[in-house]
Order: sequence, then C-alpha cells, then structure tokens
Amino acid sequence: MIIFGAPLSPFVRKVMIYCVERKIDFELRPVNLGSQDPEFLAASPLRKMPAIQDGDYCLADSSAIVHYLEGKYGAALIPNDAQLRGKAIWFDEVADTVFAATLGKIFFNRVVAPKFMGREGDMAAADDAEKNDLPPLLAWAESEVPDEGYLLGKDFTLADISLAGVFINLSHGGVELDAATYPKITSWLKRVLARDSFAAQVAREKKMLSR
Repeated sequence: MIIFGAPLSPFVRKVMIYCVERKIDFELRPVNLGSQDPEFLAASPLRKMPAIQDGDYCLADSSAIVHYLEGKYGAALIPNDAQLRGKAIWFDEVADTVFAATLGKIFFNRVVAPKFMGREGDMAAADDAEKNDLPPLLAWAESEVPDEGYLLGKDFTLADISLAGVFINLSHGGVELDAATYPKITSWLKRVLARDSFAAQVAREKKMLSR
C-alpha cells in the first residue's frame, strides 16, 4: 500500500502510526498539495492528504482511510462497543477540526512557511493562536484525559493517535506544555509517545526539522 502525503502532517502521521501499530506494510510517497504526481492525483483528485493506493483501490482523507483499514484487516483501534466507538470517533473529529484549526495557525506560520516555503510566516497570528485560542482547548483536553491508561481506558485507540498527533505538531511549533497546569495531558502524552510507533516517527521528524 502506498501512502501519499507529507510526514509532518498530523493527518498523514495518523495513518502511518495506525499502520505501524497494526503491522500493515506501506510505502510513504512524500507529496505536497501542489504535487503533480499522477498517481497522487489519481488517488486524490481533490488533492486531499493523505491518500492511499492499495492495489487498484484509492482513497483520500485520514479518517476514511483508517475506517477502510479497520474494515479490511478487522477492528483493532476503533472499539466495537457503541459508546467507546462513538468517543473514539469524537476525539478523532475534534483533533482533525477544532484543534487543527488552531494548530494550523501555529505550525504553518512558525514551521511550514519559513522552513518549507521559503517565506516569513505570520508570527503575530501564531502568537495570538497560542495565547488566546489554544488555552481553552487545552483546558478541555485536561478535563477529558484520564489519570492513567489511555483516552478510552486501558486500550490504546484511534483517539490517542489522533489527539497525540496534534500535540506533536504543537511541540514542533514551539509550544511547551506546563506540566503543573496540564498534569494529565503531559502524563498521558508521555505514555503515548513512549510507544514504539510514535517514538520512531517523532525521532524521524525531529531529524527532518533539524536540517
């Protein structure tokens, strides 16, 4: 299976981490939204990332891809229990929409624009997002994260993959969480990032950003 996308994207990372956790073989084909790669365009005519090519089957959108893989390989990271399943999808959606809107202002302006586009980012917008938009989201997350285990209990799920991805990009963008203010988030994040799938990916990303 080919995954098309930029590895620093939280959406692309979500699918990659999912595949590593499930031991699903894949090849990452790095592309950006302006890519003219014909295989990427065939897999994602609307240029949505990530996209996959799995044999002759193509699909775009990280959540759609994860649901497809759960169907193909069997449920594993989205619970079968109706209530837990609903919560897993909820956390995934919140990470991809509510958090991503604020994250985009920070990560794009502090990292993507200057490092990958060769132009200055809007640092005022990034600073404003960190100061005003982010704290209410962190307060909500702190109220949701359990004292131990993972977001939905003892089992690691899509919810953890999606929400942790947001915090990785925030860290890349220079946001440092205060452990005294957000003790549950920092403890949970430490547990998630200690997993082999995350540890290896984050190490690769830090190396990429250090160049």
